[in-house]
Amino acid sequence: MRGVRGKDERRISRARSLRRALTQAESKLWAKLRNRQLGGFKFTRQEPIGSYYSDFVCRDRKLIVEVDGGRHAERASDRQRDSGLTALGYKIVRVWNNEVIENIDGVLLHLLFELRR
Repeated sequence: MRGVRGKDERRISRARSLRRALTQAESKLWAKLRNRQLGGFKFTRQEPIGSYYSDFVCRDRKLIVEVDGGRHAERASDRQRDSGLTALGYKIVRVWNNEVIENIDGVLLHLLFELRR
């Protein structure tokens, strides 16, 4: 496996395509996370980490935010992915699409709490 930030054109291309295909919930959350709007913490989106891609990550705090729809409910592959990212030192926070759309302020407060821990 390559380093976390090594030059790998295939991975870079995949990350770029994921950035162009944000869901409505991901777009709404990104509008609140970008440019250090949340407590001054820097986030990136669709970032390759290990062999995975995170929806959003604050590298300084090693916090990954995954915005999920119903298809992610208790999938074995998500548990394996979470284990792999946790082994790299990351904490994963999962929020549901409807939470972001219906209660963005609550989601942001929860993320800020996790970032300040």
